[in-house]
Amino acid sequence: MNTEMGSTTQNGDAEGVLGQEFTSHVIESMGPNTSPRTREVMTAFIQHVHDFAREVQLTMDEWMLGVQMINWAGQMSTDRRNEGQLMCDVIGLESLVDNITYQAAARSGKPVTASAILGPFWRADAPIRPNGSTITFNTPKDGQVALMHGKVTCAETGAPIANAVVDIWQASTNGLYEQQDDKQEEHNLRGKFVTDANGDYSLYCLRPTPYPVPNDGPAGKLLSMLDRHEWRPAHIHLIIQADGFKPVTTQIFDEDSKYLEDDSVFAVKSGLTVKFNERKGDPQATLDLEYNVTLAPKK
Repeated sequence: MNTEMGSTTQNGDAEGVLGQEFTSHVIESMGPNTSPRTREVMTAFIQHVHDFAREVQLTMDEWMLGVQMINWAGQMSTDRRNEGQLMCDVIGLESLVDNITYQAAARSGKPVTASAILGPFWRADAPIRPNGSTITFNTPKDGQVALMHGKVTCAETGAPIANAVVDIWQASTNGLYEQQDDKQEEHNLRGKFVTDANGDYSLYCLRPTPYPVPNDGPAGKLLSMLDRHEWRPAHIHLIIQADGFKPVTTQIFDEDSKYLEDDSVFAVKSGLTVKFNERKGDPQATLDLEYNVTLAPKK
């Protein structure tokens, strides 16, 4: 391989810059036991990241700044907050990957519930709660309580799915999830609900409100560097899964919320907005939200 300084690359880069021959050498260094999919992904990744560095003439200082931000994200991340994932969110990468995955699942032509990004504040240890119970235990004075309910059905047959798990979590009206806020009790505004024989689930929650992406980490720093606002529209997170069906990770957005057109993490898309209606005769809630889910069977 010719990597002598002073030569011109075949890509027409500035004299002395390592070109395609160098990139090909790096790609070809993968051994014979590399899996086909790993080889496919890493070949494209190496090619694109090398082309990116050459295109913008990336300097060592700029590269080191990127490394430091990645390290910072790792140092901040725990089982309660994923800052690396949040960095992917603010550049739209997770939403793009989610869309690719959703389109692959939807090619069967059957209507399935629209997906959305997981976000950085999901917890695997959320408790299972009975249908009709509440997830709001530190209800703020400015909070509006809603009864959220719906049915989980099969996308192919329309039949109800019993024993589906609806995992739900949301921020409080101060913009904080419970693991960010010492004043909220453990597992406030989150829980798992199991559908009954008719595929139904129900729970009391808060009408969500917009909130800013945390600015104490690299994701917030990146938004500031890009001169972008940090706000997310009002939303509720869900993961719905059942034996024999493909799980769905999604978010639902209040159709009356601000920032639907310019979500800081680009998660809003068609089919994800919902309407909160007035609820009468219920001492626990003034609002009603119906949200039905369809799951595609695993093939």
